[in-house]
Amino acid sequence: MSILKVDNIRDNGTGFNDVVSFQNANSTENGRLCRAFVNFDGTGVVAIRTNFNVNSITDNSTGNYTVNLTNALSDANYAVIGMPGHNVSVGNGHRCIMCGSDVTSSSCRIMPGYPGAPTSGNDDPIVCVAFFR
Repeated sequence: MSILKVDNIRDNGTGFNDVVSFQNANSTENGRLCRAFVNFDGTGVVAIRTNFNVNSITDNSTGNYTVNLTNALSDANYAVIGMPGHNVSVGNGHRCIMCGSDVTSSSCRIMPGYPGAPTSGNDDPIVCVAFFR
């Protein structure tokens, strides 16, 4: 087994959408890097704690946010993975991030909430979302 220790890995392209992929010895792609992520407080005035490639969060209404990307992705065919922090004032149960109908290459509407109530989101103190393409 070999160990590769480096400070930076760069692709040979010049644009943001030149994707770095991980391949095995047979050149089969095994994965890609995360294209964007954000961790923010969704209560009161929305506040980004940390992010990569996220320009801002738009607070559309209660539990309804738009994540705006700094660098647009190549298209809207990406995966959004998220995790809301539990807000004890809205009850217990399984929580999820639901994507709204507004998905573009540069933004995505999300709603932290309960799977059984897909039309209403909840303001949560911790909302984490990652984009993969």
